[in-house]
Amino acid sequence: MSNVSIVLISHSSKVVEGIKEIITQVNDTVSIGLAGGTDDGKIGTSVEKIQTAIDSVSSDKGVLLVYDLGSAKMNGEMAIELGDLEKVQILEAPILEGAYVAAVEAGMGKDIDAVLKAVEKNF
Repeated sequence: MSNVSIVLISHSSKVVEGIKEIITQVNDTVSIGLAGGTDDGKIGTSVEKIQTAIDSVSSDKGVLLVYDLGSAKMNGEMAIELGDLEKVQILEAPILEGAYVAAVEAGMGKDIDAVLKAVEKNF
């Protein structure tokens, strides 16, 4: 059984790596893709990195994108649009707390809409 997957988008690769480390300590059943930093390892975000991360954790139940700052959201939206992706949605919540709650809910086998509602209740 597959679960909803999560892609962490941050201007820093260290941020997404740390958040993934925290989440996998309590839940290792949810696939987490990382899109931190630019393609050349600098601070920023990359549409291509986001698309690659989405592809790497693609799930029939869907993928949630969790971002740190506004331009990361914009690049996430662009990745969805360019990829013509239907089961990929952006989660509006703080990146660490939102991803953590989403991973717990997804780990229970909930569909993408139920995961979104559960996170929205908390934030």
